[in-house]
Amino acid sequence: MGKIKKRSIAFLVTLLAGTIIGAILGTVVLNALISYRIDQYVRQIQYLEGIIQDQEIRFKKLEESINNKKLILKDIKIFLIYEDEMDKIVLEKYIKEKYTSLLGKEIKTIDVDLVTSVIDKRIMKISGKEYQLKVTKIILTDTLAIWIQLRLL
Repeated sequence: MGKIKKRSIAFLVTLLAGTIIGAILGTVVLNALISYRIDQYVRQIQYLEGIIQDQEIRFKKLEESINNKKLILKDIKIFLIYEDEMDKIVLEKYIKEKYTSLLGKEIKTIDVDLVTSVIDKRIMKISGKEYQLKVTKIILTDTLAIWIQLRLL
């Protein structure tokens, strides 16, 4: 009788330990999967917030210059040549902030050399990394398009 009682207690302890370990492992795996999806959503939200801010700024500048029938700067597009998506979003937002004062201005009054010198050869620190910016190409029409090469220092 004593052996049966010891076996049943050992069986119950093993069953309970297995259930607890299984629940812990399941929670860890589920947490890893959910955190991956949350990171994707955070990136998407940051990207969309940047677009919304750019649209609001552009809208305000265009409203201010609506009475002006001259050719004005309506949009700024930044093309970054680098792989890291998370840092690209932050850098693009920062660079666009540097050029928002140009929105709504007449294109004839914008000096392309000054536009280039604002960020050319500038060093930026983002999330512990240093990047050097180099302007490779600028196109100025009603949209200012700037291609920037990023180099990790």
